[in-house]
Amino acid sequence: MMRYKCHLKKDDKVKVIAGKDKGKVGKIIKVDRKKQRVLVENINIVKRHTRPDMQNRQGGIIESEAPIHWSNVMLMCDKCVAPIRVKKKILDDGKKVRICRKCNEIIDA
Repeated sequence: MMRYKCHLKKDDKVKVIAGKDKGKVGKIIKVDRKKQRVLVENINIVKRHTRPDMQNRQGGIIESEAPIHWSNVMLMCDKCVAPIRVKKKILDDGKKVRICRKCNEIIDA
């Protein structure tokens, strides 16, 4: 299976641009490059009905985040405070960084 290029990383702040949670902002918990999906904190909450077992003695309805396609989120710039598109640049020391297209601010810490 192919691994796709992705401009998103773990702990990035993103805004949802499509779907039931459109307009919400959250932090990326996990990026799945094979399935092209991201898991965002408090976004796309689903209810799962579970039976009692050894780990979960009570059982019942458990709420958790479900992954959403990465085309439905946009990276947020801290300086612009807006969803942005990303360009990449190689610095003088050979390090590759992501840059905001609006304000030319370096996103990577």
